[in-house]
Amino acid sequence: MLAGGNLLAQDTIPYKTLPPVVITSTRTKVPDKVWTNFQKYFTNAHSPEWYEINKRFLVKYMTEDEKNQAVFTKKGKLVYNISYGYEKSLPEDLRKQVKNTYYDYDITRAIKVNTNNREIWVVNVENAKNFILIRLENGELEEVERYNKS
Repeated sequence: MLAGGNLLAQDTIPYKTLPPVVITSTRTKVPDKVWTNFQKYFTNAHSPEWYEINKRFLVKYMTEDEKNQAVFTKKGKLVYNISYGYEKSLPEDLRKQVKNTYYDYDITRAIKVNTNNREIWVVNVENAKNFILIRLENGELEEVERYNKS
């Protein structure tokens, strides 16, 4: 009886919900300056698909066997670039650093983020028991998250 009363009291507490956030994107034609800078930065890019999102231009494209995406301002300034790769995508020194620390793990994904003159690698490693997310920047390795496999 007491438990039921508590549930009833909880139902009468007013709460406020925020409106949903909706981000829309559409394929779009890009300004010449954006297109020119894209070609300048990513000379080996192919199959670009452009979208306008929040007054910026997102391009998804391929380079060899890697998926990539980049965001440009309307004036053609590169905001960021993300490359989705694998172990072979990691520079040799970073691969050795990860392997020396996580020697019993396989590198399953290596994602490079370039923004504001920073190069950040997000690396997934895993073995039979764990899945670990690692962040590498300026020679520093940081374990971001660790999950135990069930």
